[in-house]
Amino acid sequence: MGIVEEAHNLRVIGRADGGRGTIVLAHGFGTDQSVWKHLVPHLVEEYRVVLFDNMGAGTTNPDDFDFDRYTTLEGYALDLLAILEELRLGPCIFVGHSVSAAIGAIASISRPDLFSKLVMLSASPRYLNDVDYFGGFEQEELDQLFDAMRSNYKAWVSGFAPLAVGGDMDSVAVQEFSRTLFNIRPDIALCVAQTIFQSDLREILGLVMVPCHILQSSKDLAVPVVVSEYLHRNLGGESIVEVMSSEGHLPQLSSPDIVIPVLLRHIRYDIAV
Repeated sequence: MGIVEEAHNLRVIGRADGGRGTIVLAHGFGTDQSVWKHLVPHLVEEYRVVLFDNMGAGTTNPDDFDFDRYTTLEGYALDLLAILEELRLGPCIFVGHSVSAAIGAIASISRPDLFSKLVMLSASPRYLNDVDYFGGFEQEELDQLFDAMRSNYKAWVSGFAPLAVGGDMDSVAVQEFSRTLFNIRPDIALCVAQTIFQSDLREILGLVMVPCHILQSSKDLAVPVVVSEYLHRNLGGESIVEVMSSEGHLPQLSSPDIVIPVLLRHIRYDIAV
């Protein structure tokens, strides 16, 4: 195993011959590759499946985290391209949750040949409200979030996890998200959160020419439903939107019965042009 694969806990499972194609699963903030545990069993009989952890996830070595590199999402996009180039598996179906949907979009601009489509789950190009744009947050709210992370990370996780997932602290999904959040070193979690919540990809959406399947919960603390329509209108290539009856920002974890069939449909079928 090479340096890139080892650093990202890379796993390639499923069909050794590629089957119906290669699927790359990329997790969002506060989680790791285990967030796909309900989806993976439905893929391995038909596809080659690539799983990895973003730098900064609790499962990665905190000593490998470069605070300068990851002040922008481009640092993560370069990591993704390095993984895909090292694997040499040809164009992939990229399934990105939350920030990883944005990371996949950035990577696809410079190397569209590596992606056959992007499946974007709970994606946003910008979380801050702006003139004629509703991202869901005001700067003051984000500043309070960052301050809470700084002052008492454990208390912040206990409050943030149920809000993000959309359930009480006793639900299995909230406990799972809390576990992966607690695994992250607090200073790294703060750096990653600041990079994500202060990001703005609106100006580059028109450069994304790979087909995009935009999947969104009907209620999501982090991403209002109008954001999915904004993506659909502004992406450069073909795109399609499906708003699911699920709630929360991690619906593949909290509502698998609703979300997994939708993900499988968008993985298996292309946009009808």
